[in-house]
Amino acid sequence: MSAAREKLSGMASTHGVAISLFSGAGGLDLGAELAGFDVRAAVERHVDASMTMEKNFLKLESPVLQQDILETSTAEILKAAGLRKGQRPDLLVGGPPCTPFSKSGFWLEWKRSGLDPDATLLQEYTRVLRESQPRAFVLENVYALTYNNKASRPALTRLLREIDEAGYDCNKGVLNAADYGVPQARPRLFIVGTPKGKPTPALPNATHGGSWERRTTGSIDKPHTTAGEALEGLVTSPEREEVLGGQYGKLLDDIPPGGNYLHYTEEKGHPNPLFKWRSRYWSFLLKLDPNKPSPTIQAQPGPNVGPFHWENRRLRVAEVKRLFTFPDEFEFVGNRASIQYQLGNSVPPLLAQRVLEQVQAVLRR
Repeated sequence: MSAAREKLSGMASTHGVAISLFSGAGGLDLGAELAGFDVRAAVERHVDASMTMEKNFLKLESPVLQQDILETSTAEILKAAGLRKGQRPDLLVGGPPCTPFSKSGFWLEWKRSGLDPDATLLQEYTRVLRESQPRAFVLENVYALTYNNKASRPALTRLLREIDEAGYDCNKGVLNAADYGVPQARPRLFIVGTPKGKPTPALPNATHGGSWERRTTGSIDKPHTTAGEALEGLVTSPEREEVLGGQYGKLLDDIPPGGNYLHYTEEKGHPNPLFKWRSRYWSFLLKLDPNKPSPTIQAQPGPNVGPFHWENRRLRVAEVKRLFTFPDEFEFVGNRASIQYQLGNSVPPLLAQRVLEQVQAVLRR
């Protein structure tokens, strides 16, 4: 066992068997382990992500079930966790793919109309919830699932109904990762629950606060952790993919930290405007401000989509890990694009830990 894996495996004392669906690289799972659970089984069809899970999660009873959840029975998952017939897990965690409800996808009419086939994966989560009957569950998703539109509203209503029919009470809310010490503004929907008649976990109170999308969020007790604070002292090597080229690459140098393509507009006073006001996505040529949390980091950004480092380059893997609160020793499998995909789809482990600590406290009572 490598020193890195030994350090990860000893990060928390454990209490409770967890099974994981739609595991990705394991951000939610790492938060569960830091809160004291053992992740014993995981289902993840992405090859590199499943290998990342196996490299870092040493308490898995068997290899990650690298297959489609639609073709995976609950009995198979429980067996993979080492649970005998009649035994139930202490915890079910998972974040079904969010593409049907993501904010960036609503420009597609068929997504707005709720016709994306991935939307059914929410029902796969509630199927396993109903059949495995864990002592608690945590479901994570994009906060756009709470939008009042014809795609999200029926999906959320159905999801909550199925949770109720499975025999569970729950609490739900949108949490901004920056309000919990993560150096990234990343709002996510969390639903936590326990069987009816049992105490239901509350969502955690914010520990940090500051400005986000022209309003103040979180707690006044401690300011948001900034990107500069997160990356301070980190020694990294240059990456081949970090140089921004093409038609717009040279424009990044003159954009101030925290700015984006709007720097080159008439409204911002540029003498030779190159773009119309609000003619691009906000993240186009977006540069990190070291004095603020990072904006949300995407899984599959376009060639000119940020955030970029204030040193006028793409972020390096070690830096993105820091901005998600993955430990430096956490090892990712795959090429640069694959690792970006895994990280961009991850729940920041620190945020997950804060949610799972609330669940753990209820179960221990």
